[in-house]
Amino acid sequence: MTDRQPQDTNQDPLNYEQSVFQAGLHSARPPFTFQSNLWEPLAKDTLSASSWGYIHGNAGAGSTYAKNLAAFHHYSIVPRRNVPSRTDKDGNLLFSDTTTTVLGQALRFPIAMAPIGVQKIFNEAGEVASAKAAASVGVPYILSTASSTSMEDVAAANGDGKRWYQLYFPTREHDEITISLLNRAKKAGYTALFVTLDTFVLGWRPSDMDNGYNPFIHPDRIGVEIGFTDPVFRAHFKQKHGYEVDETQGTSATALSGIGAAAQEWTKIVFPGHPHSWADIAFLQEHWNGPIVLKGIQSVADARAALKAGVQGIVVSNHGGRQHDGGASTLGMLPRIVEAVGSEMDVLFDSGVRCGADVVKALALGAKCVLIGRPYAYGLALGGEDGVRHVIRAICGDLIMNMHLTGMTCIEEVNRDILVKEDDLF
Repeated sequence: MTDRQPQDTNQDPLNYEQSVFQAGLHSARPPFTFQSNLWEPLAKDTLSASSWGYIHGNAGAGSTYAKNLAAFHHYSIVPRRNVPSRTDKDGNLLFSDTTTTVLGQALRFPIAMAPIGVQKIFNEAGEVASAKAAASVGVPYILSTASSTSMEDVAAANGDGKRWYQLYFPTREHDEITISLLNRAKKAGYTALFVTLDTFVLGWRPSDMDNGYNPFIHPDRIGVEIGFTDPVFRAHFKQKHGYEVDETQGTSATALSGIGAAAQEWTKIVFPGHPHSWADIAFLQEHWNGPIVLKGIQSVADARAALKAGVQGIVVSNHGGRQHDGGASTLGMLPRIVEAVGSEMDVLFDSGVRCGADVVKALALGAKCVLIGRPYAYGLALGGEDGVRHVIRAICGDLIMNMHLTGMTCIEEVNRDILVKEDDLF
């Protein structure tokens, strides 16, 4: 059993539910829907074509994405009845306990916010809004290297919240930039390093190509702000070009000068087009003194290679179907990977999670923590910080109630025994 954390009643998802019903007594309606299947179409109505194409777009014909979503329907949760509820020291009945420990840290929920870049294209408050919302609910925020806000400003917004940093690993000729990024992250209070393995180049994304939109190469700070605020990259750029990253050198909106040239140069450094090797993980271990998690693992062989490399965790993920078409569903691969390495490292999960029941199923198949991605980006589009907070609280509330109603009193009871394969029932 894990140590239990006290609940923040101001942000407790079940209190949130009750506050909505109480407001309904006075004919008030919540500003955001609780129907998780509606967040996506509502966000589409709010966003520009290019912003929508970027967040919803997938690789190729979208079959990997479709399989991610469909995979959850192959498993069903079997409830247990007449299971006594938990009680506190005074004998008061309690709902299911969702606290757990991931990467050595006590978490209020087995949930974290996945790294999503360029968030200012969804709402001008961008990553600051998401980081504030994460801290208020009590879930870790994972900052993307493709952020449109500096890691220091995101850390300030996140305050006392738990935060982890996701690295797009620069080419080895720029090791000094990588070291600078890691040092900045440590200084700003990011306690775990997530290294994305599957995005050394952007996938074949027809929706972005239809819109002619790559957010990382425009002459602005969207998606490149972490580079633009890095002293080592700035010095490198000035030495090479003779002027500062933010100096205006031309008048054309597409001119390869000034901020436009800097955006394209930074993009080539963090998306170099070709992968690193397993041997390169040792370099990160040399310069990072906290947990390292490799994100994008989809095979047992790679999971074992990650274990051999000595990292503390992996994220079983296919980038939500955004990077390659024709892939296996992440949920389908999860139990195989857990069986191979789950007793020796923390196995996290993302790709296709849309509601509390999805979280339960991923946990039951062995994930220690589930990353929420697109849904909170949709919340950001719909209502900034309040929209993100709503989505996260709604998913956490759905998780608690699902566990409570199916007889699971704590996370330790969410295991494979509570699942059946739906096809096996017929």
